[in-house]
Amino acid sequence: MNGLDAISELTDKGISNLKLFSNTILHQIIENTNDGIMVTDKDGLVILANPPAARFMNRTPEELVGYNVRILLKKGFYDRSTILEAIRTEAPVTRVISLPHGKNVMSTSMPIMDENHRVAMIVTTTINQDIVDTYAAAIEKEKIKSEQYKSAATYLENLGISGEELISMSPVMQSIRSEASLIARTDSTVFISGESGTGKEVIARFIHKNSNRRNEPFIPVNCAAIPGELMESEFFGYEKGAFSGASPSGKLGFFEMASKGTLFLDEVGELPLHMQSKLLRVLESGEFKRVGGTRFIKTDVRLIAATNRNMEYQVRQKLFREDLFYRLNVLPIILPPLRERPEDIIALAERFLIRYNTKFGSNKVFSKDFLQSMINYSWPGNGRELRNLIERLVIVTPGQELEYELLSNGNPVRTDCREDSGNTENQMLPLKDAVRDFEARYINRMLSQCEGRVSRAAEQLGIHRTQIYRKLNSCKELD
Repeated sequence: MNGLDAISELTDKGISNLKLFSNTILHQIIENTNDGIMVTDKDGLVILANPPAARFMNRTPEELVGYNVRILLKKGFYDRSTILEAIRTEAPVTRVISLPHGKNVMSTSMPIMDENHRVAMIVTTTINQDIVDTYAAAIEKEKIKSEQYKSAATYLENLGISGEELISMSPVMQSIRSEASLIARTDSTVFISGESGTGKEVIARFIHKNSNRRNEPFIPVNCAAIPGELMESEFFGYEKGAFSGASPSGKLGFFEMASKGTLFLDEVGELPLHMQSKLLRVLESGEFKRVGGTRFIKTDVRLIAATNRNMEYQVRQKLFREDLFYRLNVLPIILPPLRERPEDIIALAERFLIRYNTKFGSNKVFSKDFLQSMINYSWPGNGRELRNLIERLVIVTPGQELEYELLSNGNPVRTDCREDSGNTENQMLPLKDAVRDFEARYINRMLSQCEGRVSRAAEQLGIHRTQIYRKLNSCKELD
């Protein structure tokens, strides 16, 4: 009796699902599958083997039919038998089976029961272990990708930011826009420099959106906002249980979140030296390890760095690694301050006005004098200062038209800080208020000498630029 006749006989005894097929159709199905299929009776006698199953043992189907799997096991055709285990347990069994020629297969034996609930035969399917590993790797890859996008989405949601469109009405910004369009076609590292608020992230997003990575994540990172002790785990992630308080499932870092996409490192000049060396190693080797991890992870990101600092000065003062600076400064873009591109002031102001009119349900408009006063102002805070001013005036202006008189001394932001309100000594301020008043006026004079360049004024004063803003804001509280 051949294999198909044996199956037909078993079918007649109660295997109803096989009644739907003729022997010819069933034969075609079994012969043309890529997986190995073997059928044995309740004693382990082979009654059917298709070509893939026979090839695993370097035999033909005809050579296997009639053999008992116990004999095949004894002769070393494989190291264990899922068929015998399924017969013994009367339950499905899946195992990895080692073959003599060094290959492994995934074998699953399924017992078919008769009407008395006893084993009638065993149907075994066999798959090459390499295929299983390929599928498992693909699933793991999709899992990692899913985790990447989930982590990236959560990170970006927590930032609470939205991208802005690149405004380029001035000749200098039109030239930068054209340059950025060319840069976007490459994967080389970009280094954007310019004063705070000039739109460095806007340029970075423009490059990303016009690159072949546009459909992948754009991850912006403010290096100055990350505590030094958390930098390594934030950048490279960590394995579960890497340290006390770590997430039980581990965490993806910025490099993994931005995989295949763009990683934007703003305020890169604020990185401490120990982190600079780690970043340099990743850029040179293209791989990193998570905190608490032992394996290297390949990285594929487009890196864009930005700073408002004088990096040549930082390098000279040994505050920034020279080798890292040259590694970052491959494609430099220098953004001019807003006062040097007056054509963009009105365009930006109108864009912000539309945004906040929509947000607050208002219909404010600019008066002619208002627009001229904005052009005449130096804008030390650049686009960020302009945006904040428009938002504030849209909220607090009672009428529809934003008038020139709404501006303090013809300037959008008051930075004179009591300088026009009389002699400080005659006002008999408390000592701490008088000191704050003097500091603010001195800072304003330095800003004037530095043409509104906050970073340059900070260097001259020997303080960090954030102290300038803090001291000026502190002075405003006296009003």
